[in-house]
Amino acid sequence: MPEETVVSMQNNQTSGYPAEGSREMMDAGVFYGRKKSKTNPKMRPFVLANRGGIEIINLQKTEELMDSAAAFIKERVRNNGLVLLVGTEPAAETSVMALAKKLGIPYVTTRWVGGAITNFKIIAKRVEHLKQLRTDLASGALVSKYTKKERLEMEREMRRLEELMGGLELMTKEPDLVIIIDPILHHTALSEANTKKIPVVALANVDADPDKIAYVVPGNDKAKKSIEWFLERVGKAYEEGVKMRTLAAETKAAAEAKVVVVEATTTKAPVEEK
Repeated sequence: MPEETVVSMQNNQTSGYPAEGSREMMDAGVFYGRKKSKTNPKMRPFVLANRGGIEIINLQKTEELMDSAAAFIKERVRNNGLVLLVGTEPAAETSVMALAKKLGIPYVTTRWVGGAITNFKIIAKRVEHLKQLRTDLASGALVSKYTKKERLEMEREMRRLEELMGGLELMTKEPDLVIIIDPILHHTALSEANTKKIPVVALANVDADPDKIAYVVPGNDKAKKSIEWFLERVGKAYEEGVKMRTLAAETKAAAEAKVVVVEATTTKAPVEEK
């Protein structure tokens, strides 16, 4: 489909729409949907048109819903919420890991470990086992206790656990928010979050069920550039939430310090009787 056709369609439907944001999403291919036969009827309000059998996502709707999702992310982070980032497809893996490490949040980029949310206590024990294995192997504490063959087995176990659970080391409790790229692919993660009533923000194409997602962002959840566009917005929202949290803490500390000073200056020393 010629890009000029899509641009014209989007512009005709988005009076007053930010040109820069529209161009950015166009270049990232956010507007590409799925075949009409795969479209979930509940996602039709986010479809602009169908061209060549492919649904075209309305980018004005995407921008509006991304803004709502970003505001929610900021609020959760401001209130010390723990965020879990999930994206295992090849197009998302590198970007998800890079952003998670930058923000210092848990992530999943290989495959979802069943029970990561609904059976968190068991998963947490496995993560602690991984940490202990890593520490013991690095320190040489196992040299005198185990044979070379046994230590090699432990190293293999450590590598396997790191691949599966390495990204969950910072998940010290059940997450307060799960951010998912492609909820169809990560249906188990979505289901576990729903079971625990944990809100989900998701970049979701037109084949997804929006009723299962607290904050759905309609868009191409398979293309690398589209995923990077979404993650950039997520990252900015998270960092703004951290700034809001820091400012709130500083304001509270300053107010408390002021109260202490006022109390100290208004307290009179007892007058000695002659």
